[in-house]
Amino acid sequence: MFKRSVVLVLIGLIGISMLGALFIGPKVKQSKLAGRDKIAIIYVDGMIVGGRGQVGLFSEGGGTDALIRQLHAARDDQSVKAIVLRINSPGGTVPASQEVGEELKKVRELGKPVITSMADMAASGGYWLAACTDKIYANPSTITGSLGVYMPYSNWEELYKKIGVRQEKIKSGPHKDILSPDRQLTEEERAIIQVMVDDMYNQFVEVIAEGRHLDQAKVRQLADGRIYTGRQAKEAGLVDELGNMYDAIDGATAMVGIKGKPEIVEYGKQNALEALLGAQDSHTPEQLMLKQLKDILSSGPVAAPQSY
Repeated sequence: MFKRSVVLVLIGLIGISMLGALFIGPKVKQSKLAGRDKIAIIYVDGMIVGGRGQVGLFSEGGGTDALIRQLHAARDDQSVKAIVLRINSPGGTVPASQEVGEELKKVRELGKPVITSMADMAASGGYWLAACTDKIYANPSTITGSLGVYMPYSNWEELYKKIGVRQEKIKSGPHKDILSPDRQLTEEERAIIQVMVDDMYNQFVEVIAEGRHLDQAKVRQLADGRIYTGRQAKEAGLVDELGNMYDAIDGATAMVGIKGKPEIVEYGKQNALEALLGAQDSHTPEQLMLKQLKDILSSGPVAAPQSY
C-alpha cells in the first residue's frame, strides 16, 4: 500500500515536471534550420554566484562554473558566429561577476562577438557582465544600473544581551572575527572594510569605462548605486539599443554578416524534469527526495522515510 502511494507521488512529481517543461526550455535547444550559421543564446538567470550554484524544481541558479562551460562550448563551436547573452539578474558577488566578465572578454578576443539582451533586470553584477560585451540591448523599462559595491553587516549584540546569549572566541589575530554579528566594528576594522569595498568599486568602474568607452569620471557620476530604466540607461550611454531578445538576435546576425535566418542554439535552460534528474553533484531537496523514492521502489523492505 505504501509502495503504491510512493508510485503515485513519483508520478505526480513527473507530471509537475512535464508541466514545468512547458515554461522552461531545454538545456540545449536548436532550431530545425540544420546546416545554417548559428547564433548561440546563453542565459544568465538569478543571482550570479561562484561555483556550481543550485538547481531547483522550476529554476536554475546562476553558478559561474556552468555559465563558463556554456561560453566555452559556444566559443569552440565553429558554426556559432555570435553569442547573445540573455541577462535576467539583480546582480551577484564581485568575484563571480568578474570571473565571467573575463571569460566574455576572452571569447571576444577570439573574434566571436557577444551581444547582451537585458530582460526584466540586469543590475549590478548583471551590468558588469553586459559591460564586457560588444553591444547592449535593453527593453525601455528594463531595470539596470545599481552600479556599485556594498558589504552587508549586521550587529546583533543588543539582541544577544536581551536573550542571554554570550559569544566567546579564541582567535589567532585581532581581526579574525571581523564582521562578526555579536559585536560592533572597531574604527580600524571599518576602515579595512571600506578600503576593500573601494578597491572592488574601482575595479567595477574600470570595467564599465573600458567596455562602454566612457571617461572614468563620467562613470563615477553614473555609478552611485542608483537604478535606471533601459531608456534612461540608453540616454546615459550605458545601453546601445532599445529592443527585446529578438532585436538582439537580429543585431547579432547583422553584425557577423549572416544572410537569411540563422540557426538558434540555446544553452543553459533546463526543464523541471532535468533539474530533478540531471545534475549528479547537486543536492537540492527535490533531487534528494526523488533519489529516495527511486531507492524505495527498487528496494525490498520499505524503510521509514526521512524528512528534509
